Amino acid sequence: MAQTTFIHEGRQIEFTPTVAVAAGQVVVNGDLVGIACGPIAANVAGTLIVDGVFDFPKQVGASTAVVLGTSLYWDVANQRATATATGNKLIGKCTRAATDAASAVRIRLSQ
Repeated sequence: MAQTTFIHEGRQIEFTPTVAVAAGQVVVNGDLVGIACGPIAANVAGTLIVDGVFDFPKQVGASTAVVLGTSLYWDVANQRATATATGNKLIGKCTRAATDAASAVRIRLSQ
């Protein structure tokens, strides 16, 4: 019978980027979205946070408000959170409503 081995709680994972990554930068690998804990040099192992609550940038303007509990996605092209699923990667759920005028939205990461 196959056995599993506990490694760690999984709030953070090791990540080795091919290009330098800034602290706080959103990193998308397949369907995994993580946040760089600190700066990570190219080809050097660093750490991504994949669990927790973060403020993500969002678009400002009419019809951009986000209600509590909304699933939000990372728009790589525009480097911001969006409620549009098509072409974007799931980040998680909104944990604090954001108005049209807000430039950030609070999201609990969901992997």
